[in-house]
Amino acid sequence: MKIAIYGGSFNPPHTGHVEAAFAASECLRPDKMLIIPASIPPHKELADGSPDANERLELTRLAFADVPNAEVSDMEILREGKSYSADTLEQLMSLYPGAEFTFVMGSDMLFSFEEWYRFRFLLENMTLGVFCRNEGEDARVIEHADYLKRQYGAKCVFINHEPRPMSSSDIRDMLPDRRGASYLPETVYSRIIKNGDYDARPELYWLRERAYAMLAPKRVAHVVGCEAEAVMLANRWGEDPENAAEAGILHDITKKLVLSDQLILCRKYGIINDTVEEENVKLLHAKTGAALARDLFNISDEVYDSIRWHTTGKPDMTLLEKIIYMADYIEPNRDFDGVDELRRLAYENLDEAMTLGLKMSLEDIKSYGQEPYYATVDAYKWYTEHTAQQ
Repeated sequence: MKIAIYGGSFNPPHTGHVEAAFAASECLRPDKMLIIPASIPPHKELADGSPDANERLELTRLAFADVPNAEVSDMEILREGKSYSADTLEQLMSLYPGAEFTFVMGSDMLFSFEEWYRFRFLLENMTLGVFCRNEGEDARVIEHADYLKRQYGAKCVFINHEPRPMSSSDIRDMLPDRRGASYLPETVYSRIIKNGDYDARPELYWLRERAYAMLAPKRVAHVVGCEAEAVMLANRWGEDPENAAEAGILHDITKKLVLSDQLILCRKYGIINDTVEEENVKLLHAKTGAALARDLFNISDEVYDSIRWHTTGKPDMTLLEKIIYMADYIEPNRDFDGVDELRRLAYENLDEAMTLGLKMSLEDIKSYGQEPYYATVDAYKWYTEHTAQQ
């Protein structure tokens, strides 16, 4: 039985790791490829803020799911102490007696191999599968492999693969700045965003793709307009434009759901409703949309609240809440009597625009013979009094 071993911190596992695994699988044709994330790497400290070992294990399982004959092993996660390759190989030799082992590595590891714990034991019991990490170093790699063969009887095979220039450390630095998605498998990035690993914040293009897929087709244009309007209002009034964009993108992600589906989400997320909300999809979608966005995309409390209140408004709203409420109301696709005046006012005096917008909303609801929702009534009273005092 031929077994390839591919170990690493995988913090996080990126597309370079996956491409390397595919290349190794193609070259070595192993019966089994064991992907083994380290619990405590012996050669470096895990970066501050790294997910725990079990989370890295789950990310690794997602990353390598499509590699032929690959199996992600938790043996180093479960083993106490530093994750020495010699201990892992010894354990594998007992699990797979008679198997032929090939340890897949980059050329940088080859050059430092004599510094590894029990390196002679490793060389005696496995083959080194090496690919180059940089152009032009093939000769140096071959020369050093020949040295290890002469000195210790090492067995080496070379994997025809040029790794992409990326590193987990660089990706960790990118993630809090809404970058790095293109370097990660989709399933890995989605989990990182959902769980907030590495303090990651979603890239806006990625967020748009997922949000638009959750909308009825006719609503996409509205959401595009709402995001653009929210960003312009944020720039005008000094709010974070990325938070405004995020809220604008996500504010209607549950709008197309029927009442029964809205109520299912309410039960899932522990949302408590009054009797009016229980029968009103328009009211519910703001609450369920905020909850679903927090679950899937780990949005901040500030963005959550701006989505939560974008339909009814409420007294004394934060700047971002007012921006999303107003952007939803005046985005370029809106066309109703008074919208031009409301647009003008939104860029001159946001609180006065809120007062006018809430008044127009109440009048519209009454024109259909419906009773306005209390939150909108309270919001209008508050802004009427507030603007009168300015």
